[in-house]
Amino acid sequence: MKIPIHLNALRAFEASARHQSFSLAAEELNVTPAAVGQLVRSLEEVIGFPLFHRSNNRRVALILTEPALRALPDIRSGFQSLNLGMTLLREGMTNGILNVTTSPAFAAKWLLPRIEDFQLQWPEIDVRLETSLKLMDFTAQGIDVGIRYGLGRWEGLQTELLMSEEVFPVCAPAMLSENPRLNCSMGMAEQTLIHDLSMEHHQDFITWDRWFRRFSVQAITSKPGLRINSSAAVLQAAVDGHGIALARSIMVDDDLKSGRLVRLCQNISLPCPLAYYLVYRPGCDSLPKIAHFREWVLHQADELSAKRELQ
Repeated sequence: MKIPIHLNALRAFEASARHQSFSLAAEELNVTPAAVGQLVRSLEEVIGFPLFHRSNNRRVALILTEPALRALPDIRSGFQSLNLGMTLLREGMTNGILNVTTSPAFAAKWLLPRIEDFQLQWPEIDVRLETSLKLMDFTAQGIDVGIRYGLGRWEGLQTELLMSEEVFPVCAPAMLSENPRLNCSMGMAEQTLIHDLSMEHHQDFITWDRWFRRFSVQAITSKPGLRINSSAAVLQAAVDGHGIALARSIMVDDDLKSGRLVRLCQNISLPCPLAYYLVYRPGCDSLPKIAHFREWVLHQADELSAKRELQ
């Protein structure tokens, strides 16, 4: 009987440490705050020292003691391993729900136009798409697989390179027809620029300032720029003729093929240090539903890369 009691107490401790509150931990565990507090106290009695200091801060009710802070990563890792083991036991069949997370822009511009092909191949798998700019906790939020944009390093996740890309300027065809000077960097600098703020704080994200510095152009336009925190909305603003956008090649592919946008300065682009990665918890790629999605999305990426090489 001691092992289940200690596991419940450890679970209450981990949830309380994550939320820094007995009340919020109780909501997650579907018990009362008093029950969470009692479980934590029972663990403290076993180990012989307190796990939390009380705080007067309304936002942070509990502060970890130093020994608890040292032990928390291993306890959390243990629960993640237990959750993974249970997942593997429960989901050994091909069918089931596949929870996928990615950014809203990538979902709209790349994944959703292609996902029907996956559903036709695996109709017994129910795809549920969670779109968010925030990084999801795969274990706590039940996420199976994700597609993330970055340098390929996310703690606790296995990563596989999906697609790299380049960045170049684009605009609506009518805008270029009215002003052929847009096909040079100096001509672009005089126009309304559409700025993508979706990852503006990432030092490796290519912005207009970085673009002009790379090609030694001083942007002296007096026109106000348009600033948008969605890569998909940036491209739509360019389609609607509101200015010139810096496009990421993966995101803009369909807009170029359809003629909604045209590429400026055909021979000029910047390779982007950031790329798209397939991510999942270590060991989960053996689950049939994740294995099928992994194989499918890697094939889609390879097909796109092959087509781009032929162009």
